[in-house]
Amino acid sequence: MHKNSVRLRIFCITILAALVASGCETTSNWLKGRRTAEANDSVILGAPEANSYLTELYSLASGDPATRAEIFADAEAAAQLTPGTSTRLRYALVLATPGHSESDGTEAQSMLRELLAQTELMTNSEIALATIFLKDVEARTVLDNELRRLRSENSRTATTEEAAIAQRLNRVEAENRSLRDSLADAEAKLEAITTIERSIREQAGETEPR
Repeated sequence: MHKNSVRLRIFCITILAALVASGCETTSNWLKGRRTAEANDSVILGAPEANSYLTELYSLASGDPATRAEIFADAEAAAQLTPGTSTRLRYALVLATPGHSESDGTEAQSMLRELLAQTELMTNSEIALATIFLKDVEARTVLDNELRRLRSENSRTATTEEAAIAQRLNRVEAENRSLRDSLADAEAKLEAITTIERSIREQAGETEPR
């Protein structure tokens, strides 16, 4: 739970920073008399505004399990029943959002790359969202792969150390068994020698003149 919470906070900070940067660039363009993203966005009829995507993603990130499940089910159904750039982007963004049980970075990357390969069907805001989320998912994938690699290395190291310890223990036990066998053999020989000496003394005592 703590791990998901940390990932979610990092994700939200990343998205907010990107949007702030995007907003600053838009303002700069407006002041310089350039055509803004909003002007271009109006060309594609029926395309949702960026705010509608962000509002839903915020609810997905901060909502309870029931809310998250409802948002995911609705986005998935829309993408399947009425497949289009906007519905597929919405579903891809939901998949790319961490912190809920249906999050799937691999599938999200695939969908976002496909969408960005046909940007003529997307508004500038949608392109920006797709690009930001794709970069975020790719970065998280790299981190997850690195984490798995480190865990695998630690596991192999632990296994190697355990094997080495087990080998040393087996060697010590074998040495102890050898020492016990040698001790038992020495004790047997000593007992035999003592018996012989006792027998010799007894025989010598019997042959002494009285």
